[in-house]
Amino acid sequence: MSKVKPSPLPPDALIGGYRVVRRVAAGGFGVVYLAVGPDGQQVAIKEYLPASLVTRAPGTALPQVAPEKLSLYRLGLKSFFEEGRSLAQISHPAVVSVMNFFRENETVYMVMNYLEGASLQDFIVIARDLKQPKVFRESTIRSLFDEILRGLRIVHQHKMLHLDIKPANIFISDDDKAVLIDFGAAREVLSKEGNFVRPMYTPGFAAPEMYRRDSSMGPWTDIYAIGACMYACMLGFPPNEAPQRQSSDKMALALKRLQGVYSDNLMEVVQWCMALDPLARPQSVFALQKQLNKGGERRYSRMTVGDKVRMQLGTIVTSTRKSVLKNTNIGTKLK
Repeated sequence: MSKVKPSPLPPDALIGGYRVVRRVAAGGFGVVYLAVGPDGQQVAIKEYLPASLVTRAPGTALPQVAPEKLSLYRLGLKSFFEEGRSLAQISHPAVVSVMNFFRENETVYMVMNYLEGASLQDFIVIARDLKQPKVFRESTIRSLFDEILRGLRIVHQHKMLHLDIKPANIFISDDDKAVLIDFGAAREVLSKEGNFVRPMYTPGFAAPEMYRRDSSMGPWTDIYAIGACMYACMLGFPPNEAPQRQSSDKMALALKRLQGVYSDNLMEVVQWCMALDPLARPQSVFALQKQLNKGGERRYSRMTVGDKVRMQLGTIVTSTRKSVLKNTNIGTKLK
């Protein structure tokens, strides 16, 4: 039987002088509300409410935490509060703006500017469904990530990491600004200290070191995720998750299909960002920006006839293998 998620605050609930209008989103670690401030301005308020640690009955405001989970809850609470404090010091159009943060109802609330628009994930799904050779144009990918990297560089200069960069956490506002949202500091602290069954990372976008408790993380960890996001913008779906790549890495083969569609330069940048060895990646956002914005002629390689034949044969072999397995399974069931 699955655990019941803690109930969100009801509409018209008052917290810190803000009136809740409605719930906008909910995840494993918090709830985001649309709210109105004392001056009538619309804001987004994120409430620390980890579903693995707390319960909350409908119509109540206080989260209920079991005694054995209290220390872990407080650890995540402290990290969430410190994240709010740090983000409040950052002023950059590509980073979500934290206007206020406060403690109430034995939890913490982070008040941010309310953005209207859609996530990069939404745009990728729409573009992918058009079934064009290019999911996004190369110029779009370069300009989008140039904007995001400007913000991420400021974040790293403040000694912070995002730790959950993915298309769903890159928001494209209606006034055409790309904004990094939903930082994962509290999530990461809990993953290191807790013993949760659910993953604390997003498969495909999480660097290999995020799967190991004893590993060192740094700017290179976020840079891996940036590469994975660029990959998703090119192919329309996430790359294989890191542990799978470590046993059988098919990234080069997947990118080879795009030869002639995107420049070799851009594909080399993606592979550099997504090197399995952290030391083989760009060690700073500046180094990545320098390469992404590098002038000069873009190189385009065309697939050779041999490459096309090998790929076609690979597809036929895979399809045949699946067909054999399917027929074998049917035979087993009939027996």
